[in-house]
Amino acid sequence: MNKPWSQYYPEGLAEHLEYPDVPLHGLLSQAASRFPQRAAIIHYDGGTEEELSVTSYAELDRQSDNLGQALIRLGVQKGDRISYFMENSPEMIAAFYGILKAGAVAVPCNPRYVSEEMLERFDDSESVAVICDDQLFPVVDPARSAPTLKHVITGSGVNGTISLIDALSGAGHSSNGTEVKQPEFDLDEDLALLPYTGGTTGVSKAAMLTHRNLAVNSAQFARWYKYQDGRETFISALPLSHLGGISGTMFVPISVAGTLILFRRFNPRGVLQAVQDYGASRFLGVPAMFIAILGLEESKSYDLSSLTHSRTNAAPLPAAVKEAFDELVGHEVLVEGYGLTETSPLVLANPGHRPKAGSIGLPVSDLDVRLIDPDSGLDVEQGYVGELVLRGPQLMKGYWKKPEETANVIRDGWFYTGDLARMDEDGYFFIVDRIKDMINVSGFKVWPREVEEVLYRHPKVHQAAVFGAPDPQRGERVQAIVVAKEGHDSSADGQLRNDLMGFCSQHLTAYKVPTVVEFLDELPVDAAGKLPRRVLLDLIAEK
Repeated sequence: MNKPWSQYYPEGLAEHLEYPDVPLHGLLSQAASRFPQRAAIIHYDGGTEEELSVTSYAELDRQSDNLGQALIRLGVQKGDRISYFMENSPEMIAAFYGILKAGAVAVPCNPRYVSEEMLERFDDSESVAVICDDQLFPVVDPARSAPTLKHVITGSGVNGTISLIDALSGAGHSSNGTEVKQPEFDLDEDLALLPYTGGTTGVSKAAMLTHRNLAVNSAQFARWYKYQDGRETFISALPLSHLGGISGTMFVPISVAGTLILFRRFNPRGVLQAVQDYGASRFLGVPAMFIAILGLEESKSYDLSSLTHSRTNAAPLPAAVKEAFDELVGHEVLVEGYGLTETSPLVLANPGHRPKAGSIGLPVSDLDVRLIDPDSGLDVEQGYVGELVLRGPQLMKGYWKKPEETANVIRDGWFYTGDLARMDEDGYFFIVDRIKDMINVSGFKVWPREVEEVLYRHPKVHQAAVFGAPDPQRGERVQAIVVAKEGHDSSADGQLRNDLMGFCSQHLTAYKVPTVVEFLDELPVDAAGKLPRRVLLDLIAEK
């Protein structure tokens, strides 16, 4: 397969790589062996800007060993699913690796879930145990009726549950001190993670990710961005209940013995202070995080010069946001990448030495890429738009208990993403939009991202989202929701609305210009930093 993009790979990076032949948790144990006393986790309070605790690599490895032993003693079998329902914390990270060391499969659960959603997760994943924070136990308690659920583990053992603190410390080990044997792993077949995703159809389902998938992608990720073993410091503020955070700010950094500055929740001022105080080298986030930081007047007073190339994920990175954040730091930092839950997740990324604004970059090593015409199924020519189709070692086994859904997206070994893209003459890819998000105005195609990019260039726009709304004459119309920058009152009169529509008219063909512009105080991004466009119509209807 012709790969024009390989000529622009980061220096020294080959098209084909050698990968670690260990299960995912083996990367933690290797890091602990190389750098036992290095800080693995600095737990940081973003609100008070205080250091809460420090956990070394030796301690993190030992704690996860202890939990793995405790789970096996409870009767957890290889391949059993264990849900975790926790806010970011050192204990959550130790629990994640302990689940893997027991041979079980980790099932991330969003800490915003309600009891009904937890019961759905337990039922669908057939979880035998759940590990949760003390304060989240009231959400779990009504869901304990799930037929497969046998054990509830909470931080301090509330209401007679098993204590996670005791399990991590080894307090539950047998008196003679003997260890139970860890299971053997088939890296290509045994699952490590079962993260849920809306995928390409919007129906919640779990991607079956193996130890090989995740270990391979860790190496692809780390080598692409030239992570230096034992020398990197990461801002870890993404939720570790979503694969973007699990990968980019937990197991990939741990694979290179990086230090995580761990936030329970994202706090823009806290991040600025932590970057300055710890000399953080990497800050992986979603566009909404960088937009929030740029919205702080005092952001220019912090020294962010230690930051080096860092990836954004979950949502498109507006070119104006990249330019403004790079200017804030004083050199180029933000590089857009592209990944999916089904692909472990990273598959394309901009090289640090030659990024292109607006592009998701180049395919990583060992990845094959095609662009397919959704109607004919044929490959499109360079420069034309087609569905992005992928094949590589980080591709999931399939969707959990959903063979028909799997067959819809994996065909002859190729994964059909549902995203429309084009490739330029250098092999860089550009996402046009989701197939399902395309707006059809009187037969003309309008891609929301193109209109959003224009809106972000307006000096009074803080955030923008574009979507299609039903129109009796044209089928659909282009509608925009905007959050104005501080100091610009969007409710006083229609002047800002008129300004934005006029601005779009200067830069877009007439049928692409929003016919309706509404204003909100904030956009409804989810915990992963994504903007579910399907909720925007409901929001406008409620106004």
